[in-house]
Amino acid sequence: MKLKKINEKLQDGLIENGLTEANALQLETFSTIKSGADCVIISPKGSGKTTTIVLNVIQQLAGKNEESPRALIIVEDKAKVLEMVALFEKYGKYTNLEVYGVNEKGDMDYDKNYISTGIDVLIGTPTKLNDMFSTAGYNVNRLKMLILDDADPILRLRHETKIMRISGSITKTQRLIFAETLTERIEILADKMLVEPFLFDMDEEGEEELDEEEDDIQEE
Repeated sequence: MKLKKINEKLQDGLIENGLTEANALQLETFSTIKSGADCVIISPKGSGKTTTIVLNVIQQLAGKNEESPRALIIVEDKAKVLEMVALFEKYGKYTNLEVYGVNEKGDMDYDKNYISTGIDVLIGTPTKLNDMFSTAGYNVNRLKMLILDDADPILRLRHETKIMRISGSITKTQRLIFAETLTERIEILADKMLVEPFLFDMDEEGEEELDEEEDDIQEE
């Protein structure tokens, strides 16, 4: 995949799974996400948002393993947790990153014990992650990325308070919001959570649209 300074182990995993060409969303966002900047990324359904998240997290974290999570990804439901874990297993095959997913149907004590053994990426639903962070003292000082995937349905279920509580427990990290539509709720959440974020707004053809009316979000 022709992305600037892509990690070799990530590249090997992508090629092995037939992902040899970056799509428009990945080309537009890769360098900015790699820089560590906060971003709001708006792109249609089926445009590769989840894959974009996975490859960028692998890019940022590959190379060494640590005991504390370095990426926290909030997703809509159990199905999305399982989907994203599977993508990490495919594309991160050669990186040895430890990825773990949690949801409301999992056993809380088991999840806590597993996480305490040391993981790199934690993926979960807003309710489960909020419950876990409220009842256990996780070390979030090494966290490099906090990502909200498919923000539209998550915010329709009014999970803003839980997301803000999780974000509020983390002092310094890169924060990314992915969604299909730039709604008022997403703008409010971005204003509260993100620091001088870049806005990527991709149209149906996969090309970036810039909204001149967005005064609070930095555009690229």
